[in-house]
Amino acid sequence: MHRRKEEILDFLAEGVFTVDKNFVINYFNKASERITGFDPDEVKGRMCKQVFQSDLCTGKCPIAEALSSGRNLFDLKSRIKKKDGTFVNVKLNVGILKDEDQNPVGGVVTFRDLSYLLDNKYDNCEHFYGIVGNSRVMTNIFNLIQEIAYTDASVLITGETGTGKEMIANAIQATSKRKNEKYIKVNCAVLPPSLLASELFGHAKGAFTDAVKDRIGRFELADGGTIFLDEIAEMPIQMQAQLLRVIQEGTFERLGESITRKVDVRIIAATNVDIKEAIEAGKFREDLYYRLNVIPIEVPPLRERKEDIPFLVTHFLKKYDFVYKKEIVKIDKDALDILIAYHWPGNIRELENVIEYAVIRTKSEESITLCSLPEFIFDGKTTCGKKQSQSVSPARLLQLLEENHWNKSKVARLLGINRTTLWRWMKESNLT
Repeated sequence: MHRRKEEILDFLAEGVFTVDKNFVINYFNKASERITGFDPDEVKGRMCKQVFQSDLCTGKCPIAEALSSGRNLFDLKSRIKKKDGTFVNVKLNVGILKDEDQNPVGGVVTFRDLSYLLDNKYDNCEHFYGIVGNSRVMTNIFNLIQEIAYTDASVLITGETGTGKEMIANAIQATSKRKNEKYIKVNCAVLPPSLLASELFGHAKGAFTDAVKDRIGRFELADGGTIFLDEIAEMPIQMQAQLLRVIQEGTFERLGESITRKVDVRIIAATNVDIKEAIEAGKFREDLYYRLNVIPIEVPPLRERKEDIPFLVTHFLKKYDFVYKKEIVKIDKDALDILIAYHWPGNIRELENVIEYAVIRTKSEESITLCSLPEFIFDGKTTCGKKQSQSVSPARLLQLLEENHWNKSKVARLLGINRTTLWRWMKESNLT
């Protein structure tokens, strides 16, 4: 009879697994394997949180909550990490298992994959370390990253703002032989020159007014690992000589100190600036460029890889469908065609903002339509024929304004509206 019950559970489309009172898995059906990628035989005897890696695990465990409260839990939305490292949105229920005397002996979790709610035509794109892309140009980049996995050569990633250069850097580090070592990131455009030097190379006590104690720099922190220098073209030319020395000799001195220190660091750099133009303008050292550009990777703008747009749309739909607790069915063809036709000056980052906006405006269990999209996306080609009503609550609008320091242009861009519409919404919400 026990075997018969398992056969019935294996027939279900929903994932089902059970745990004992110590949260050790003792049953895992076929649908659970299909959704998570874990084989039932490899998970039995393992802790639930080691296999069913849910964002709910960061708070109070739903199974523990059900067992302690004596109540079953229903319709919990969660995002779980699969065996291959990708994520899937699920809806789950948690129940209490009891013995013949009605004493709790464990828990049962049923869950269903919400990705079927989206258009499966664009749901089979392979993710390369979180990067979505099926186009030939992106496949070539993925292949190159794998080819250079066993080298320590410097890499220079170029491309427009919003193309995903940092994600490329992350993938390079994750596939490298230093993947288990330290990975330090520095944005060279954020800090003024005096602070950037201290940030990178550290300083000795008394090196300058605020140097009240010795400080280790990012290169020392990254010793044995990898450092990612974002917006490298913004580094002051006086400091570039110090970076060149680190690359060539593996040595440097902290500010205000004469002791020469050695480091073993792999360097990945990125920029959205034309480096050759910067060299001609005297803003970037040519010798440093050649040292960094051992392995060049140029990330294409989104307008040059439009075949990836449907896959990116599906990816971001899943993400924000979960964030806003909705069940968006799909995106209509007319709306998708408009997204493909748009020129995307802000690249993937802009596309993500547009999809977030569309999800906010779309009701649960409905499709994203032309009317879900922001005004600017149409480029004068078409319109949904509706006056745009306020799609965010006054509280959410206030939150966005405060988060962006009341930069109305930025908030309008995020919401996919013009400044006039934003001003009207602010007035209607008594925020003027």
